[in-house]
Amino acid sequence: MPQYVIVYLGGEQPSSPEEGKQHFSKYMDWLSSLGDSAVSPANPLKDTSTVSPDGTVSPGGTTTMSGYTIIEADSMEAAMAIAKACPFLDIGGSLEVSELIEMPGQN
Repeated sequence: MPQYVIVYLGGEQPSSPEEGKQHFSKYMDWLSSLGDSAVSPANPLKDTSTVSPDGTVSPGGTTTMSGYTIIEADSMEAAMAIAKACPFLDIGGSLEVSELIEMPGQN
């Protein structure tokens, strides 16, 4: 079955610890609803650095990517339906969905 990566971009920080707990609960419920289709469910990122073509390294990223989830779905349309139900959208974030391609020679 094809795999898709859902990339989390942007999003607002919770205005209170209670709001943060409520959002986290909704997010965990969404992940649970994915069942076995969630191959790698929650992968937050931190301490991003950028490596330039000349080899220089600078702190921070060039995008607002904050994490990703890998899912299995029958089609891009099915993957998009899963993404549209993600509560990350409720906090002003956006999602990019891409099909993962298996590289030749990889198992």
